[in-house]
Amino acid sequence: MTNVDVHQHLWTPSLVTALRARREPPYLDGWTLFLDGEPPFEIPPADHDLARRADLATADGLGRVLVSLSAPIGVEWLPEAEARPLLDAYHDGVAALPEPFGAWAAACVRDIDADATAKDLDRGFAGLQLPANSLVDAAGYARCAPLLDLLEERDLPLFVHPGPAVGSSADPAWWPAMVPYVQQMHAAWYAFRAFGRPRHPRLRVCFALLAGLAPLHGERLAARGGQRQKGDPGVFVETSSYGPTAVEATVRALGVNAVVQGSDRPYAEPPYHPGYGLGGAAAYAFRIANPRRLLTGQG
Repeated sequence: MTNVDVHQHLWTPSLVTALRARREPPYLDGWTLFLDGEPPFEIPPADHDLARRADLATADGLGRVLVSLSAPIGVEWLPEAEARPLLDAYHDGVAALPEPFGAWAAACVRDIDADATAKDLDRGFAGLQLPANSLVDAAGYARCAPLLDLLEERDLPLFVHPGPAVGSSADPAWWPAMVPYVQQMHAAWYAFRAFGRPRHPRLRVCFALLAGLAPLHGERLAARGGQRQKGDPGVFVETSSYGPTAVEATVRALGVNAVVQGSDRPYAEPPYHPGYGLGGAAAYAFRIANPRRLLTGQG
């Protein structure tokens, strides 16, 4: 029995080197990150120090930590020729991480190449992360269908994470996390219901940040003519950046079996209480039983 965090980010030296080699966004100048439409962002190097992060995982009692490419920087939306060197650098770096770290694979969503993604998945990744803004409508599901078919064939899960969020210089620093990220996840949740699940009946999927709290709108969906929300054993949400109030409400909407722990470290910290105040049984579900079902399909 292993405690799992399904959502962290850890930039390895190979990815840092690849980002520093670029001269157009996204790129790194030292530890300053430059993105389209956003002010330069200073990254604390200690946040991506492997030894420190391993110590933190031990202190959190984690036996497995899944890291993913930081989708908001926009690598997946670059043309394939630009994305591939960065994707290779990411995959090479995280594939070599020691325990307790594992990783989600990543893929270009502008130019879909399922064969390249298959080769990446051959290296033992837990599943595939895609940016939420690639899966917010029927067209997005049609474009990404070869990647989702691949996951179904291999019985591997999908992790949906916020993608790029171009902002304004007038926006406060917290704006992207609170507005476009949440909007993307909300749209991705309902797009999966409308377009994803009918096309991919066996796909297991996990939505970051409690799917932007979209599950809490089930009553409004029913009131406006949609079918009442039903349990889907293949759909999960992770908890990053949320606390007891939102997690308890989500459990009421979806049930305890739909929630898995994700922290988004280093951008957020895991909760002090792993059960979010709901007790030991909930902590076991969030950290052990539910992640096992998400990742393996086994109860």
